[in-house]
Amino acid sequence: MPQSALPVVKNYINGQWCASTATEFLAVMNPATAQAIAQVPLSPAHEVEQAVAAAAIAFRTWRRTPPLQRVQYLFRLKVLMDEQFEALSRTVVEECGKTLDEARGEMRRAIENVEVACGIPMMMQGTNLEDIATGIDEIMIRQPLGVAAAIAPFNFPGMIPFWFMPYAIATGNTYIVKPSEKVPLTMQKFFNLLNN
Repeated sequence: MPQSALPVVKNYINGQWCASTATEFLAVMNPATAQAIAQVPLSPAHEVEQAVAAAAIAFRTWRRTPPLQRVQYLFRLKVLMDEQFEALSRTVVEECGKTLDEARGEMRRAIENVEVACGIPMMMQGTNLEDIATGIDEIMIRQPLGVAAAIAPFNFPGMIPFWFMPYAIATGNTYIVKPSEKVPLTMQKFFNLLNN
């Protein structure tokens, strides 16, 4: 159990916030003030397995969702990220210690990746090529692979997960992000946006 009144970061699994059964917690520190601002659980393996299982089940239908429909969620996400741009940037400042301008640049890059991923319906098209050799035609079909995951470092809590997440989702994969235990609040705020 957590040992203080600090807020405890929960796991986001299958569209729901879930309290961890962890018995060990780490403090999330504001590097500018050296004050603890939250606690993060060291989640046990079975909770990771629960997240992977949920993502694998979601993949079955998500991979069959047409790309034009998948990117509609990304368009909405981009709008939400723009609306919450300052709050997301300030969270990066609070937990990571960046200047506000650096944090804004990081969040702008995250949003740009979402924008680019909205073009996936055109970018992921396959190709047909007749007669690449005598009697041989080539057909390339791009298909989703399954559950993707990122274990993000502490130094870019908002940008690095977005190097991959929008593209994985747009191409029909499901995605798990494990933020650094030092800076989990930016991703917590981001996943709160998804519940809107």
